[in-house]
Amino acid sequence: MVIAEGAVPSERFWAGRKVFLTGHTGFKGTWLSLWLQRLGAKVTGYALEPDSTPAMFSLTRAADGMDSRIGDVRDAAQLSAVLAAAAPDVVIHMAAQPLVRKSYADPVGTYATNVMGTVHLLEAVRHVPSVRAVVVVTSDKCYENREWLWGYREDDALGGFDPYSNSKACTELVAACYRDSFFPIGRHTEHGVAMASARAGNVIGGGDWSNDRLIPDFLRAAHHRQPLELRNPSAVRPWQHVLEPLAGYLRLAQGLVEQGVALSGAWNFGPSDQDVQSVGDVVRQLATSWPEPVDCRFATEAGGPHEAGMLRLDSSKARSLLGWHPRWPLAQTISSIAGWHAAHHRGENMRSMTEGQIASYCASVR
Repeated sequence: MVIAEGAVPSERFWAGRKVFLTGHTGFKGTWLSLWLQRLGAKVTGYALEPDSTPAMFSLTRAADGMDSRIGDVRDAAQLSAVLAAAAPDVVIHMAAQPLVRKSYADPVGTYATNVMGTVHLLEAVRHVPSVRAVVVVTSDKCYENREWLWGYREDDALGGFDPYSNSKACTELVAACYRDSFFPIGRHTEHGVAMASARAGNVIGGGDWSNDRLIPDFLRAAHHRQPLELRNPSAVRPWQHVLEPLAGYLRLAQGLVEQGVALSGAWNFGPSDQDVQSVGDVVRQLATSWPEPVDCRFATEAGGPHEAGMLRLDSSKARSLLGWHPRWPLAQTISSIAGWHAAHHRGENMRSMTEGQIASYCASVR
């Protein structure tokens, strides 16, 4: 069974459904929290305090429509207690240390959060009988990067040069181990849990102020009227608006509940081929959309620790079996980012602005 082509996440399915979301205070987590609230879901979030100033989670008042719990996935006892009390139907695990360069500075913390945090969550799920679906979010960087021109498929080798990327490959192995050992497909009628992992491209969108990310670095340079130094302008990445993979996660979770283990396994959610572009090209487009000039300086050689030069995803599986496909081209994504931050600069209601962009995304056709 394939979910209807072109359909957006179903309010009929999500309304009143109990969802446990880790990492809800982060950039992606805030967008997903607001989308789930818009769909009528009963959301319990578990995450650290927002780690940027300003923080999208605070600006959008995302906590107002959910049960927001502050906690660390490295604290197994607290995580287990909060999950048990929430008794969710669906678990979406997004809590992570998400930055490549930070992983070089703190590899132990990166592995503790990304790998053992996932172990703690899945161990807790084993003891909560209400859970029907688990989506473990990892990264496009979990693959053994061979600098191919074509996209990686879900059955390609895992790897990861840097601690962040490698920790996400380890997370994939943890998810597969728990699926095979404790939630095996052949015994689904006994345990009732269907599990999948999700690998997205380089997500961008309004509200991201994280360190060492392209769009936030651009925003800081524009705000302070300082030059933007691009350390690796020729690096090619699969750019996509944050709502694109989130739509995939929601569609996947719904499918796991409705179809069970038929959709277990790994899934890619990447952009169309034309939106796989270089860092330099993305910055040039964003600078064109910005109301004031930004001095962008392009390094001739990559600086700092190793980062992948070429990265693409093949999302044929999600297109074929989930009916998922990208809806916003990169030009529209960049326009939405500029619009979001212009609204923030004007002091507008950023929850309304964000909800408006979610509604626009749902109404779009590509």
